[in-house]
Amino acid sequence: MWTCERCGATVEPGDPDRLTWSVERDRDGRESALCPACARAHVRDIEARLPRDWW
Repeated sequence: MWTCERCGATVEPGDPDRLTWSVERDRDGRESALCPACARAHVRDIEARLPRDWW
């Protein structure tokens, strides 16, 4: 199950909506996920690769 880092929304592994989530893996293999609404709200920050604490 993924949990959105911004709003706390969740999605189960078999749910087709999982394809719309934005997921990133760091160098240690940890995943961080954003739901579609939060990803849309922060798309410019994501594209600019700004640190997550900034946005």
